[in-house]
Amino acid sequence: MSKKKNPKASAPKKSTPSKSKRLFPSFIYNKAMICVLIMVVSFVLYGKTLGYGYTQDDAIVITDNMYTKDGVSGISGILGNDTFYGFFKKEGKQFLVEGGRYRPLTLVFFATGWEIFGEKEGAPLDKNPTSAKYFHFFTVLFYGLTGIVLYLLFIKMLRPSKGDNFAYFVSFVAAMLFITHPIHTEVVANIKGQDEIVALLGSLAAMYFSLKGYYEKNITFTILAGVAFFLALLAKENPITFLAVLPLTYFVFTKAQTKEIVMQTVPFLIAGVVFLIIRQSVLGGGFGSENMELMNNPFIKIENGKYIAYSGGEKMATIFYTLGQYVKLLLFPHPLTHDYYPYHVGTMTFGDWRVILSFLMYIGLGVYALMGILKKDIVAFGIAFYIITLSIVSNIVFPVGTNMAERFMFMPSVGFCLVIGVLAYRFAKYLSGTKKLDTSNFMMPLAFVGVAVLLFSYKTNDRNSAWESNYKLFSTDVEVSKNSAKLRNSMGGSTIEEATKLPETNPERNILLNEAVVHLNEAIRIHPNYKNAYLLLGNANQYLKKFDEAIQFYNKALQLDSEYSDAENNLTLAYRNGGKHHGEITRNIQKSIQYLEIAHQRDASDIETLRLLGIAYGMSGNGSKAVEYLEKALKLQPNNPSIMFNLGIALNQFGDAARGAQLMQKAKQIDPTMGQ
Repeated sequence: MSKKKNPKASAPKKSTPSKSKRLFPSFIYNKAMICVLIMVVSFVLYGKTLGYGYTQDDAIVITDNMYTKDGVSGISGILGNDTFYGFFKKEGKQFLVEGGRYRPLTLVFFATGWEIFGEKEGAPLDKNPTSAKYFHFFTVLFYGLTGIVLYLLFIKMLRPSKGDNFAYFVSFVAAMLFITHPIHTEVVANIKGQDEIVALLGSLAAMYFSLKGYYEKNITFTILAGVAFFLALLAKENPITFLAVLPLTYFVFTKAQTKEIVMQTVPFLIAGVVFLIIRQSVLGGGFGSENMELMNNPFIKIENGKYIAYSGGEKMATIFYTLGQYVKLLLFPHPLTHDYYPYHVGTMTFGDWRVILSFLMYIGLGVYALMGILKKDIVAFGIAFYIITLSIVSNIVFPVGTNMAERFMFMPSVGFCLVIGVLAYRFAKYLSGTKKLDTSNFMMPLAFVGVAVLLFSYKTNDRNSAWESNYKLFSTDVEVSKNSAKLRNSMGGSTIEEATKLPETNPERNILLNEAVVHLNEAIRIHPNYKNAYLLLGNANQYLKKFDEAIQFYNKALQLDSEYSDAENNLTLAYRNGGKHHGEITRNIQKSIQYLEIAHQRDASDIETLRLLGIAYGMSGNGSKAVEYLEKALKLQPNNPSIMFNLGIALNQFGDAARGAQLMQKAKQIDPTMGQ
């Protein structure tokens, strides 16, 4: 008599990872070993940045941010204001960057770090300060952690349905491509890039916890997912796109029903809503309005001295051109630059073949993604991930203030790396033909991936050398972004800084100053209304002792912005320094007095101007005026030996010799070098 089968024995088993023969060496399946490898590669590639100082946008979030440099006591200011408010220090100016920014998490980290590692007040920050070393260390550390979480997430996504071989191979390839890709250099080498890193790290961790909670039916991990996602949003707004990525992930990689997908998305949705409420309460709502200044809105042009908005066709053509450039840089990351401001990317039209090609490519990618998602195709998912996370920085949804930036590819590149990993595996299957897939079929795909990783690593190592200092960065990238007004301006300003570090007797000083003038003239050629370029041209000419030219440039800057305080202050200095120069060097006393009188009209309380006027009038023989101005100066600064001594000379020559002798004697008592 046959026995009845145990009903439990025939019940369907839970889906488990495939137990098929493993095709690769054991280390490929050793998650701990691969995680260590990812971290080691991160530090090997970016270890040199630990010796770099602060560059580029680090000033906005650290060195020139009043809240960050207040340390822990500045955290309340960070949490209660736009991210850039601590840099601009003026109400409303932070919104010069489209829409404002609320990214407090990394600034809180910087403020805490400054409390512990920051330099003392007044310490120089222009080389390699100790604080920068620590911040660079943590930037590389967070980058390595992002690569590790990416690797673990891909395994968690792929293994249940695709088995060990596929999951571990694709995850390893994708993680190595991600961690070595040169397009990430801007994010890792620039400390400010921590906002991009932490945003992606938190988003990937949130997805990992969500999937872990789903598979293990553990609500704790689901809650952790919501917390991680909220922290990611506090680092940068970009993770909001994961509200679309997460349900798509569940649809493609799990057997979750619609209700389950909704339940897993709820913690992300709650975190998103809470973040947006906080953001609105701080910034006042909205992601931005159109800014009609070229350096903050790339979709305008200058005609007859006025800003004119791009036509709809020009704007969309320019956007699609940049979207095509992103794909090109993912596949062939050369040349790289930190600056894609106008007019490195020019005004494009749909008559340009590159625009048409990019448009057709994205249409094709979009159609493939939509059709493939329904079939749960992983390549389609990777493309969808790329498009969804790119959308928020594409300039299509809302303006982001620049044409494009390599840092904007940090999050979308995850989708690209996943696609390449899957295609490498499929290539091996193709090579196997009708035969069973074995290790030998992976030799060619791995060779291609290995060459790509080596080339990426070489380029990354070479590229992050440019981030050693502002001058090195600008002088490197100006060879690529020759038609960027912003970079020409930055190069001019940085060259002036390098020049002023040299003594006036060094001939290299004037060579550098004249180089700066060339770059700044190029900036104005590209952007005729560039007020900061006119300011810097004024500065360069003032250092070159060309005071008439300097005054013209400062006045031009003030014509563009009558409230430009830097131009106002420097114009006053140009008149004062010009007056001194003509009095002491050219011996043109009348021109000296003319300049100094204007400087005095602009700032009646400036003691040095009063002193110089007294000397100039004395040299001209106008004793009463000489005494008048020196008396005013001494009244403002009674114990200044130089003013005292010069007033004594004037009195001695023009009427009151006794008091003059008394003042000169008193000046020598204060400073024995007087009169020598």
